[in-house]
Amino acid sequence: MFSKNNKKTAPENKPAPVPAPPSIISGDLSIVGDLLSDGEIQIDGKVNGDIRTRTLIVGESAKVKGEIVSETCHVLGRVDGQIKAKVVKLAATAHVVGDILHEDLSIETGAFLEGHCKRMVIPEDVHKASKESALDAAQKAKPQANLKPAPATVK
Repeated sequence: MFSKNNKKTAPENKPAPVPAPPSIISGDLSIVGDLLSDGEIQIDGKVNGDIRTRTLIVGESAKVKGEIVSETCHVLGRVDGQIKAKVVKLAATAHVVGDILHEDLSIETGAFLEGHCKRMVIPEDVHKASKESALDAAQKAKPQANLKPAPATVK
């Protein structure tokens, strides 16, 4: 009560992290390569590659060719490839050619789907596990700059 060492420290009030705004791929942009994000991606252009993100919105004018792994996936445009997400919503304008692995699936009247639908229990951080394996694979595929080619021998 009267000791000199009795200093009360105020608890540190750290502000909650502010969520980042969504990344937008506009209609006049074409990307060849994989997209990795911990946030939200909205695609209105063309993507030729795999996409791993927490939330994905494929706009009406969008064309995606590759695998999609996310927690939530809203499709209004065209997807050619597998979709693996906890929640998948296909709008009436959606055109999907590929399998859908999901926990919750909703398909509006008029949506086009050519592929299999399979209900699975998908972990919350599915996009993170896939993201880490994708990064590992990308690093293994990179040629190492420090290696020098062996000298050629002439006979």
